[in-house]
Amino acid sequence: SRAYRWGEDGLGGICDEKQRLCFALALWNERDPILKERLFGLTNSEGNHGEDVKEYYFYIDSTPTHSYMKYLYKYPQREYPYRDLVETNRRRSREEFEYELLDTGIFDDDRYFDVFVEYAKASSEDILIRITVHNRGPGAARLRVLPTLWFRNTWSWGEDRSTRSTGSGQASSGQAPSKPSLREAGPGAIRATHAELGEYWLHCDGTPELLFTENESNAQCLWGQPNASPYVKDAFHAYIISKRRETVNPAKVGTKAAAHYVLEVPGGGSKAVRLRLTAVTINDPFGGFEEIFKTRIADADEFYDRISPNSLNEDERRVHRQALAGMLWSKQFYFFDLEQWLMEHKSHPLLESTRNGVRNAEWFHMLNNDVISMPDKWEYPWYAAWDLAFHTIALSLVDFDFAKEQLLLMLRSLYFHPNGQIPAYEWNFSDVNPPVHAWATLYLYKYERTLGRADLRFLERSFQGLMLNFNWWVNRKDPAGRNVFAGGFLGLDNIGVFDRSAQLPTGGSLEQADGTAWMAFYCQNMLEMALILSEYDPMYEEVAFKFIQHFMWITYAMDRLGEHHDEMWDEQDGFFYDLLRLPDGQAIRLKVRSLVGLLPLCAATVFDADAPERHPKLMEMIALFRKRHPELISHVAPTSEGFIGYKGRRLLSILNKQKLERVLGYMLDENEFFGPHGIRSLSRYHLEHPFVFHVDGQEYKVQYLPGESNTGMFGGNSNWRGPVWMPVNALLIRALLHLYQFYGDDFKVRCPTGSGRYMTLFEVAQEISRRLAGTFLREPSTSSGQPGRRPVYGGAAKFQDDPHWRDLILFYEYFHGDNGAGIGASHQTGWTGVIAALIDIFGRMDAKALELEREQISARLVREQVGGER
Repeated sequence: SRAYRWGEDGLGGICDEKQRLCFALALWNERDPILKERLFGLTNSEGNHGEDVKEYYFYIDSTPTHSYMKYLYKYPQREYPYRDLVETNRRRSREEFEYELLDTGIFDDDRYFDVFVEYAKASSEDILIRITVHNRGPGAARLRVLPTLWFRNTWSWGEDRSTRSTGSGQASSGQAPSKPSLREAGPGAIRATHAELGEYWLHCDGTPELLFTENESNAQCLWGQPNASPYVKDAFHAYIISKRRETVNPAKVGTKAAAHYVLEVPGGGSKAVRLRLTAVTINDPFGGFEEIFKTRIADADEFYDRISPNSLNEDERRVHRQALAGMLWSKQFYFFDLEQWLMEHKSHPLLESTRNGVRNAEWFHMLNNDVISMPDKWEYPWYAAWDLAFHTIALSLVDFDFAKEQLLLMLRSLYFHPNGQIPAYEWNFSDVNPPVHAWATLYLYKYERTLGRADLRFLERSFQGLMLNFNWWVNRKDPAGRNVFAGGFLGLDNIGVFDRSAQLPTGGSLEQADGTAWMAFYCQNMLEMALILSEYDPMYEEVAFKFIQHFMWITYAMDRLGEHHDEMWDEQDGFFYDLLRLPDGQAIRLKVRSLVGLLPLCAATVFDADAPERHPKLMEMIALFRKRHPELISHVAPTSEGFIGYKGRRLLSILNKQKLERVLGYMLDENEFFGPHGIRSLSRYHLEHPFVFHVDGQEYKVQYLPGESNTGMFGGNSNWRGPVWMPVNALLIRALLHLYQFYGDDFKVRCPTGSGRYMTLFEVAQEISRRLAGTFLREPSTSSGQPGRRPVYGGAAKFQDDPHWRDLILFYEYFHGDNGAGIGASHQTGWTGVIAALIDIFGRMDAKALELEREQISARLVREQVGGER
């Protein structure tokens, strides 16, 4: 009933780049109490494990230009169990599983519709739409299908700021906007008129009833106030379900319109609806319709055939393609004018602020007005900065330009805080995300350079913004100036003893091993970027030295020479831990074996043998630094092996060889971190040996849980007590490839692959990637010939066995640490889409070539995918 202010919603929808004109699907099965115009789910407080969408929908296909797109929504024929889902989840404890739509039994006898929505472009402004409804049940069933066209309401709040420029569009004049209109333009045709977009026509095949209303909030329903117009946003619901004919405009004009189709679909059969949204006049809108679709589908097939490694089998190609389709479908226009929002909430800090504690008040400069890659368009319909960095890794397989634009977006003045902070996410832009943008920038630059398109301008633009952000970290997140960092949750949500974004119950401060490792990694990335830029401008050589110094001091702060109890490395355990520093100065290691202690491994970067020759001035500065601080240099990897590795390569790493062996001993132990589907976020050791900490009679316990968390920290929607987390696994793989480049084939570690044999670090990286990909891939067929199961779907028989479900892949937020089942947000194709990049990297290795020369292949991977010279 409410008209959206900042963005729109819908089923399988599309819009223009500023979300002025929108198209999406609405449905009614003649049983539900509400018209299905949007997806249903539980809020954070309603779900026993936080917010969760309770629908089944799939992003099946998309090209990077969106010339062809395919979406599937599964709609039950019986009344949708809204109340049951809410009440049953409310009754369940955090010790129990979530109650899902499949659990209600509504799909048990296949009485549901598969509703496919496809888009095919005849040209950039001429889009063909095909909606195909399959009745999977045994008997005929009727479905109301309402393809809906509407204008986002940018006129009801006075000045239209939605078109204010962020650097790519024309700024608004500041005048009150003219109201756009939709009106009937002949049988089955709707004309859309907008001051900026011009005119569009929606042609509807057949003779559907055309319905019109206004995209205005129903004030009477929402607030008990009279409506300014009798025609409001929820009119089609009232017209179709309540049969209130007076709710739609008989003049066939408005700002929201729908074509009302009534489909009788036979059991096991299908019916289709065809539409065409175009900015050009077409006499025969459905002439050649099917041929255009065939051409665009062939284009999509050819595109994915060309970009997929030849070695991939059918199922690997399916996972690869659907992962990338999900990335492309998850673009969304995001509009948020913080200054306007704060003024309306009487909380602008520079004006007449009358309220305290209103979120994001310090971000009053911000105007977000762009198409952005979202983590999950239902659960997380706003950008998350560090998620976005991982998105670009997957997006680089299909659209370099968009991937680079996304990274630069966070460094623009209308996003980036004047103090140098990158915005985190909508509910708290000031929260601290791991600093991974430099790594993603370097990845994209290096990868694109191998294709002969070295985008130095992109690298330099990013570097300038990242310099400001790096300084923000140094100035704000190392309060004692000791080169140890505490940045809050830093992406690890619920993995620690305490809520790391809140005041500690002990007082004092937390020195984070992961926060400090993130900064060491940041130094390495900035160093690499500065060295590349120095080849074009020698000034950057001195800048590069700045980051070497920072790295040295940070590494030393984590473990000084000699044995100390106030540092993060525990020599007895051979692992890194967070350090709790009490108000009296006493320090206590919080001995939780988690990703906190594995992240220092990620800060490993290899440099080519000729780097000293190419950067003589830098080597002079390093020589002086070594002379002045010999205790630091002797402590940084690789120490006892000297600075020269395999084939003369150089290494910067927090871990020397001895520490590396000890940390890998934990990481590659199946009773600790090494799960069947990737590296767990918490050691399985803590299942039988939970970590317990007492403060003033209060017990704080960390215990391994392979799936959902059982704590209320972060509202119960935090998940890192043991599951597998795709983004950090990808960074660990990157580190292993770099370390392999330095240590070569002579350095091997024990890795449990069935035989328990010793493996090179290259083989370990390959094995972790294989386990991650195996989460989604179908296991071998059973002895009876039944298709194998996909671990991602756990015990959900419908997904495992039904031919209409088993090849549809969902890319969850995280995964069960023991069986790989998907958990959390079910459409987190964002960072989980990184699996497409891992499949791509290791899928390009020819088995025979691997036998001949693993090192050459790894070198190519580092050059093309991770870093190094071409």
